[in-house]
Amino acid sequence: MIDLYYWTTPNGHKITMFLEEAKMKYRVIPVNIGKGEQFDPEFLKIAPNNRIPAMVDHKPMQAEPKSVRGAAINEPLTLFESGAMLLYLADKSKKFLNRKSLYWRKESIQWLFWQMGGLGPMAGQNHHFGTSAPEKLPYAINRYVNETARLYGVMDKRLADREYLAGDYSIADMACYPWVVPHEKQQMKLGDFPNLQRWFQAIKERPATIRAYQIAKDMNTTPPGQASDEAKRILFGFGKK
Repeated sequence: MIDLYYWTTPNGHKITMFLEEAKMKYRVIPVNIGKGEQFDPEFLKIAPNNRIPAMVDHKPMQAEPKSVRGAAINEPLTLFESGAMLLYLADKSKKFLNRKSLYWRKESIQWLFWQMGGLGPMAGQNHHFGTSAPEKLPYAINRYVNETARLYGVMDKRLADREYLAGDYSIADMACYPWVVPHEKQQMKLGDFPNLQRWFQAIKERPATIRAYQIAKDMNTTPPGQASDEAKRILFGFGKK
């Protein structure tokens, strides 16, 4: 059984998408970041960067044996950072990163890292300065909108001759998709990126994706982008007291 410490963010969606695709047994433990639950001491033992998602695998893939009263057991394995979690889950389940081709595995991993280092951070700043910042700064907004558009263009070109980023559906697609879901808030029009739009629609219609996003809808009824003043104070350091 896997305990998934989760909230309804793009990085959180990555992991529910994988777990639903792989049909792995897991339990969702909500960590409401708008209420500051990410700073709970018990959560920080698992995720020292006080960010979701994080997880505890109670039956890890290859844990170090420990002797207890003469019996060998495997200690629970903790993980934070969504990219590291996807890599671990893919290796454990032997799914979505399991082809024998070194080339294909390399393609999947490098596009995963591309999301972690590029698409996620840039789209995140796009969201912040465009919808959450207390002051509208045209330079910052333009900077991140333009960079998001460039990254969408990179994906669109990549998808011109293949169905998914690495050819077959992989953890790279699961990592990128949640960051394209809020494309309207990023001031992006998917119609400007036809290959990306086709890819996006295909993933959106996957049963596992539908189930993963239903978890979010059931858990968090606050409309995206409508955080309370208290949540803004906790998340961004500003807001009316």
